[in-house]
Amino acid sequence: MSTDTVASVAPPKGKPKWLRVKLPTGKKYTQLRGLVDKYDLHTICTSGSCPNMGECWGEGTATFMILGNICTRSCGFCGVKTGRPTTVDWAEPEKVARSIKIMGIKHAVITSVDRDDLKDMGSIIWAETVKAIRRMNPSTTLETLIPDFQGIETHLDRIVKVAPEVVSHNMETVKRLTREVRIQAKYERSLEVLRYLRESGVNRTKSGIMLGLGELEEEVIETMEDLRNAKVDVVTIGQYLQPSKRHLPVKEFILPEQFKKYEEIGLKMGFRHVESGALVRSSYKAHKHID
Repeated sequence: MSTDTVASVAPPKGKPKWLRVKLPTGKKYTQLRGLVDKYDLHTICTSGSCPNMGECWGEGTATFMILGNICTRSCGFCGVKTGRPTTVDWAEPEKVARSIKIMGIKHAVITSVDRDDLKDMGSIIWAETVKAIRRMNPSTTLETLIPDFQGIETHLDRIVKVAPEVVSHNMETVKRLTREVRIQAKYERSLEVLRYLRESGVNRTKSGIMLGLGELEEEVIETMEDLRNAKVDVVTIGQYLQPSKRHLPVKEFILPEQFKKYEEIGLKMGFRHVESGALVRSSYKAHKHID
């Protein structure tokens, strides 16, 4: 296999067979969908058009998105709306905590849009949400998939202080493509965020990247090495899928064999967990990453 290009096939009119998923069905999925609608919660499962929604919700797990569903950033890959966000809902922490209790969730993933419009960038609501979940669900373990908070330590410290079992922040792509894929983000800043979290005492850190945007194999491996140098414990690697015609196009569909190769490379590097596959997303099998 080539050492300088990612094993792939050119994007055909239809998705490869390994990217086809069943429509979400089942009693548990229907129950969780009803709760999300009832409490007006925003999940990244729906806003991000996650292909694993049926599988995860069918198993009774979900990823909650706080601070609204409109992001201040305009990343070229993301299906979440961008624009002027709504007013902060200070009752949201209790809403999320109450729904987790009703659902009986044992491990919850919390994420959010970027809120660069707020002085605290949403970090206070983040901390209050974790606290509310702890109060109402003392046995529930948590992963917080956070934005970069522009690398400001005061905001990051609020996350560190409430001590989620896992703190995650995604690199999303390789260094060369960061400006195109994550317009308002910086590769080195994201690495520094992950490094700072670990040095500040976070128990387990995690990050994720997408493939199929034109990256080279050597660049993927370099990104994995950068993450290990930042003492990241868990990495997720998945296939980028274009949310709409307005977003960046898929340049390659990565073969399952190549995803397996990255998994093997990552485990040899020393990652505690490596989730690598076409349908893998940030919160995929998240409950296993606390072990």
